[in-house]
Amino acid sequence: MSSLAAITGPNVRGRWHHEVVTVPTISADMVGRDADLAGLRRAFDRASGGEPSAVLIEGEAGIGKSRLLREFQAEVADSADVHVGRCFDLGSARSAYGPLTSILRSMVERLGVAEAKAAIGVGAEALRMLVPELGEGVAVRDSTSPDALRDAVATLIEAAAGIAPQVLVVEDLHWVDDSTLVMLTYLLRTLQAGRVLLLITCRTDDVRRGDAVSRFIAETTRARIIERLTLERLDRDATRRLVEQLNSRELSDTSLDRLMDRAEGVPFFVEEVACCASDPLPDSLREMLLVRFDQLDDDARHVVRVVSGAEGMLSHTLLAGLAGLPDDRLDAAIRAASHVGVLSVHDDEYTFRHALLREAVHEDLLPGERARLHRAYAEALEAKATALDRCDRSSLAHHWHLAQVPDRALVASVAAMQEAKARFAFASAARFGELALELWEQVPDAEEVAGLSHVRLMRQIGSILRNAGEAERALAVAERALEEIDESTDPAEHARLLRDRGLFLANLGLPGAAELFLEALEIVDRAVDDEQLHATLLNGLAGKYMLASMPREAIITATQALEIATRANDPREISVAHNLRGTCRTYLGQLDEAFADFRAAALFAPRSNGGAELRFHVNYSDMLGLLGRHREAFDVAAAGIVRARELGVERASGTLMVQNMVEPLLTLGDIDGATSRLSAVPIGRPQVLNDQYVVLTRIRVLAWQGRIDDAERMREEWMPSLRRTGELERQAWYRIVENDIALDIARGQWTHALDAVVAMTQDEGFVLLHAYRLLLESGWVVAEVRASGGDVDVAVSAIRRLWAEIPATVRDEGWAALLDALLDPSVAALRRAVSLADGEDVPAIMRGVTRLELARMLVADGQRPEAQVALADAATIAARIGHVPLQNSIAVFGRASGLVARDGEAADELELTARERQVVELVAEGLSNKQIGERLYISSKTASVHVSAILRKLGVSTRTEAAMVVARR
Repeated sequence: MSSLAAITGPNVRGRWHHEVVTVPTISADMVGRDADLAGLRRAFDRASGGEPSAVLIEGEAGIGKSRLLREFQAEVADSADVHVGRCFDLGSARSAYGPLTSILRSMVERLGVAEAKAAIGVGAEALRMLVPELGEGVAVRDSTSPDALRDAVATLIEAAAGIAPQVLVVEDLHWVDDSTLVMLTYLLRTLQAGRVLLLITCRTDDVRRGDAVSRFIAETTRARIIERLTLERLDRDATRRLVEQLNSRELSDTSLDRLMDRAEGVPFFVEEVACCASDPLPDSLREMLLVRFDQLDDDARHVVRVVSGAEGMLSHTLLAGLAGLPDDRLDAAIRAASHVGVLSVHDDEYTFRHALLREAVHEDLLPGERARLHRAYAEALEAKATALDRCDRSSLAHHWHLAQVPDRALVASVAAMQEAKARFAFASAARFGELALELWEQVPDAEEVAGLSHVRLMRQIGSILRNAGEAERALAVAERALEEIDESTDPAEHARLLRDRGLFLANLGLPGAAELFLEALEIVDRAVDDEQLHATLLNGLAGKYMLASMPREAIITATQALEIATRANDPREISVAHNLRGTCRTYLGQLDEAFADFRAAALFAPRSNGGAELRFHVNYSDMLGLLGRHREAFDVAAAGIVRARELGVERASGTLMVQNMVEPLLTLGDIDGATSRLSAVPIGRPQVLNDQYVVLTRIRVLAWQGRIDDAERMREEWMPSLRRTGELERQAWYRIVENDIALDIARGQWTHALDAVVAMTQDEGFVLLHAYRLLLESGWVVAEVRASGGDVDVAVSAIRRLWAEIPATVRDEGWAALLDALLDPSVAALRRAVSLADGEDVPAIMRGVTRLELARMLVADGQRPEAQVALADAATIAARIGHVPLQNSIAVFGRASGLVARDGEAADELELTARERQVVELVAEGLSNKQIGERLYISSKTASVHVSAILRKLGVSTRTEAAMVVARR
């Protein structure tokens, strides 16, 4: 290993230089941060109480972010577990999950490996990619997934928080790798309970507008999932106290003026200026930062220059090899550098006391010195181990790049890309891939050096970018690769690139995916002998046909995929083909064949490492819900959640399963169950398709609850993305229409709602089963418009016409009778409808709607007592399911008809509901609660509740008194 003795020279090259008296570098007491420290205490109190909290501590370089953290950590050290992870300045070669790895390893060490593995369960295999201590050997990537890794990280944190409050510290966010940002976003949105406090520091003057860190801060701030604590500069009084602490003597006003002029209230600069307060001040900030460095001898300056090349903590062994000094001189140099406050010593490792010092020293090197320094680092890392660890690959890419050795940097970048991809750190992998593309042009024989073609590299980068959520960049890379591809040389690669471009277009909500899959299939049919690729392409095309509401084409294509996948013995593609075909057969009303397909999909799914299995639970539960079999749909989705939990992907892949549980719960009127499950799903990103469907359900729930402003705010934020998705996916279009109608109903804009229903019936696209429940519930809209005197004839005809297009095998006779009763109301039809609405799997609102409409017909027919009973029952149902718009409609009709007292008027009929009047009459007959229950076909407990309400309303204390009041009136 070559030393750096000849690489970095001892001279200061004519820079301003003088002797300085060293002063303490950290004051005994922190100055000017009482309010900021109090803010962190409040956040910790919330976290300790079980409310996860996050604080971004931001400010310019040297403002005191790290010092504030040290003070806070010292305060909570005895009552919480503190885990620290640091981001390092590695340019574009930032190590994937850099700070998180340190935090998670610290957490596992604190918990103990055995307890950590037990808490994480199946996710331990995924977490081994970041915490190797959880097992032996190399983690098997194929046995896990990105969702499993994210879920395992969250589970570990929750498990640790169950034992003690957890303080997770991420320092220097401005240098963070993209994969850590993705994970932090996930954790901030996912961890909704538990004793967890996340503290992040960020140097704001190093955050560029529009970059990943800037977007992270903006998005988390807008979502109100992080609190921002901005550290301000010290005022004159605080600056005076700080300097007087450092120098142990009073500071004159003249000296304070000079110091304020130069340091401007930045604590770190105040300390540095205070070092030479009695001497001439340096002319520039860089020279001021190098004052301490300049007072060192040649050996110490040499060692400090060597340390400036390190991206983080530098071990003594590596420093000794790089410095090339005898042990005694090396020890003396390190001691001198730490004595004047340039270097800090941590066990067997060294780093700069402040990042600004490292930057100043490193920037002071000549270009040739800097390149030789980084080459020495790269060579030392390569010599240190024959099998490089993960961090070394990222470091190698960084050092070879700065050493200006493009061929070695290219090899290291490609290796770092592959490794980050293997750890599901797609955002970081994309950075390394783009660095490799940048270096490619500088290496004459790049293909031989890198071990893969330029086109293959671009295809891999495109796939990585897509997985990182960067579909636009992925599309650009794929299109560039397609311009270079020579089909005759590698037709399989050409077909895969066409498929990838189609996937990227679909991710962006752009047309053309099906055509690209067809083009890829033409190439495979003609020139590629790869049945697995062939089946995958056919299933991909079938999926596009399904989403475009072309079920017949999808069935034909999925059948072809099934034949090829069966020959290839590929259980995943076999299951997917059956799944797709079963879904489309359901749309066509071919229910026997559809259920046979779903049974086959379930049979092959468990052999496919989870993906096809979860897809089965999502699609099958969705189809059952569309058929009106809501309880079965809930059970299938719940089983999918259990399976997702077993696979360690409940938080991520389980999202759509939660959605498919909430929909039947909501339809069946369990608003509390629906809301509680939705609250456990974090609000995601508009460009993520799964999150879009969850948000559509949230909007429907908010409309159901009458929270119109909240629903409209969410709709406004998400609608641009939702509209794009709705243009390509007809099922999304139906959900958007449903939400539009629900919001119009919540606002009481019944005519607008009916117009939306009619517009839906007039759309020329294929009629999906999503229209089935919508048409049934639209009967309520017709009833309300008719009640207000509006003309509904056109709407009724349109609804009947579209109802007839629902496959006959799907249409339920009971649902048909319900709809007929609302479209063409009569007392007899509505009495039957009330009975039918009480059946299983009928949408809960229909129980209230049919009773409300029956009350209207009865009032018109002069049968007010029965109308009053029907309306009271409707009100009870609406209140029980928490449907505010339905409650409003019932109240409006009740007041208008005189069945319910108007505000400020004396209540008719003793202010009792119809049911209560029935009960009080039986009380007057002397019947017990049990007897009343038997007479009215209700439980004795329900009778008791009614009796209690009656006594309270009448202002009496006994059943006898109640009977007397009724007799008098």
